[in-house]
Amino acid sequence: MGAYRRIAAAAFRQYSTYRMATAAGVFTNTVFGFIRASILLSAIHTAGGELEGYDALQAATYVWLGQALLAPVETFGTRELGRRIHQGDVAVDLLRPTALLGQLYAQKLGRSGFLLLGRGIPPLVIGGLVTGLALPDSPWSYLLGAVAVLLAITVSFLADLLVNLLAFWVLETRGLHSVYMALLSLLSGFLVPIVWFPDWLRDLARLTPFPAMIQTPIDTLSGRVTPHEALELVGVQLLWVPILALAAHLMLRSGVRALEVQGG
Repeated sequence: MGAYRRIAAAAFRQYSTYRMATAAGVFTNTVFGFIRASILLSAIHTAGGELEGYDALQAATYVWLGQALLAPVETFGTRELGRRIHQGDVAVDLLRPTALLGQLYAQKLGRSGFLLLGRGIPPLVIGGLVTGLALPDSPWSYLLGAVAVLLAITVSFLADLLVNLLAFWVLETRGLHSVYMALLSLLSGFLVPIVWFPDWLRDLARLTPFPAMIQTPIDTLSGRVTPHEALELVGVQLLWVPILALAAHLMLRSGVRALEVQGG
């Protein structure tokens, strides 16, 4: 465990050195947050002040929590592992004394920890000062919200990992990443709340792990669900973790057996 803690700490320090990129990310997240908030608030105003349980304050909270989770959850996906597989560098990773999946998860936690503090919290604070935030009354909501954020990062890591591991069998994965990002943005509840979906699309979304990445932590931290309901949502997140982890383990093991070093 000590090795993984050091890997996570190193990833945190690495990303903390990108000060200009962090500042640019905060600016971009904040600007797009105001754009998204204006669109949703306009829709709610047109609907008469409330839409599927969302009033203006709850909609603004939904937007700013989504912007805060955008970077640490990495809704745009990663491609580093896929590139390393195609280049054959993954062979070096597999020779290291720590398990590859453990290495990658430790890096993810360190990276997401900094991205949450450096690029997630500032837009949330700025947006909250301008529009206000709907906050839960129960302290259990905050505790469950913290757990939900950690599990959202974990579920996102595992789902993204599955896409990257396809590089063992597919020479070009950019199209797969594009499809994955589109599905995540829609079905996770990042673009609009899942309760605004048509019934068939809402049911479809709930059959996937995507709502566990965005909608669950937002609902928990905003107080839209009671602590009891939040506990059920966190339970769904916990259910996805071993399912995706087992799939990733099996894909990695199968991919290593069929590994072909390409390009050198």
